[in-house]
Amino acid sequence: MSTPAEFRPAASYRALTLATFAMAICFAVWVIFSIVGVKLQTELKFSQTAFGLLVATPILTGSISRLALGIWSELYGGKIVYSLLMLIVAGCAFLLPFASTYGMLIAIGLGLGLAGGSFSVGVVYVSAWFPKEKQGTALGLFGMGNAGAALTSFFAPMLLAAMDWRHAANVYGTVMLITAVLFFLLAQEDPLTRARRASGAKPAGLAERIAPLKNIQVWRFSTYYFLVFGGFIALTSWLPRYYMGVYHVELATAGMLAASFTFPTAAFRAVGGMLADRYGARRMMYISFSASLLCLFLLSYPATHYVIEGIRGPIPFTIAPSMAERAGVLFVLGFFMALGMAAVFKHIPTYYPQHVGAVGGVVGMIGGLGGFVLPIAFGFMNDAIGIWSSCFMLLFAVAGVSLLWMHFSVLALNRKLHPELKTETDLPELMQAVAAAEQARIAADAAAQAAAAAAAAARKASARKR
Repeated sequence: MSTPAEFRPAASYRALTLATFAMAICFAVWVIFSIVGVKLQTELKFSQTAFGLLVATPILTGSISRLALGIWSELYGGKIVYSLLMLIVAGCAFLLPFASTYGMLIAIGLGLGLAGGSFSVGVVYVSAWFPKEKQGTALGLFGMGNAGAALTSFFAPMLLAAMDWRHAANVYGTVMLITAVLFFLLAQEDPLTRARRASGAKPAGLAERIAPLKNIQVWRFSTYYFLVFGGFIALTSWLPRYYMGVYHVELATAGMLAASFTFPTAAFRAVGGMLADRYGARRMMYISFSASLLCLFLLSYPATHYVIEGIRGPIPFTIAPSMAERAGVLFVLGFFMALGMAAVFKHIPTYYPQHVGAVGGVVGMIGGLGGFVLPIAFGFMNDAIGIWSSCFMLLFAVAGVSLLWMHFSVLALNRKLHPELKTETDLPELMQAVAAAEQARIAADAAAQAAAAAAAAARKASARKR
């Protein structure tokens, strides 16, 4: 039996490679203000809150554009939408050197933010090239394009050491332009778009495409993504400034430390996709949220001086995690965030195969909005309470709420779907497995009864003929 043309490995992995590379470049541009913004803050002398708003502005556009870009990708095909998107972003990067005020930076940042919408385009494009049983792994590999954010954390400080930030912006624009042209020339149209055009079938209307958004399940997925992806993007933008403020390191060192969180997080997303395929997406989300909660608790603790009144007098001691210790915990946090990101998107083509663009778009939009809201909140909390680790305190609260909501929502859903299962459990997959086994037994009994009835009817018919 031959493999369908659209699922042949050579064509599928070529499409996956091109889409992943394009998203990596888009993400590098998307978070450009995380490094360049530090120079701009020194030059224009604005507050921590204003800095948080600046790095968050591209995240806003990248988030709210995801729904529309996902739908357009289903309508017109991922190849053309991806190529046009990258051309627009390249133009905005070339405009950045002309910005001379904070307001102009914000306006251009809105245009640069469209680069973040590349994720929704890529999800539609990549998922069309793989069968359902391989989509978790494929989308996990595609998610490695998030490593583009680490490229900025690592290489942008080197660029700024060698040239003015305006020239660095032109470098970004040039790379984006070249990527757009290469993708358009080398990428093939996805199989679903080709088949639709060949048959002359009209694409589904807008109302049909957004119909799944009425399901509360879609919005629960969005909330989970707010933590794992929104937190990832927010920390990518914030960590260089955090390391400089807490440990007084140079921008280049801060960028490399931030990259030690960003790059592994993006790389581990592929691992998360494979684990979600093998063990189930929900189980991976439980592991992701629980481990993230522990890591964020450790990171939330600021350097603290204690004095205990001992028998022989005061006993002073200090708890002050070193830079290496914090970087190590952030590395672990990134790994479990990656598991969560892959697990969330494993659900989408499984539950909504005909609406990947719309559902993936809204999930990505809400997740991206986390990357917009959180840096502003980080800056506000720094200005208000003056504790650098307050960013991790906020994420700890978000992780706790997300874990509890997911857990109780899943338990309520299982009790509704399977009222015969009275015992609650912390592993809802077990409940589903028991229910599935019961349904299989009932189906087997029904099949056996039908076979027996058919055999009896055959015997009666044979007896009449005699």
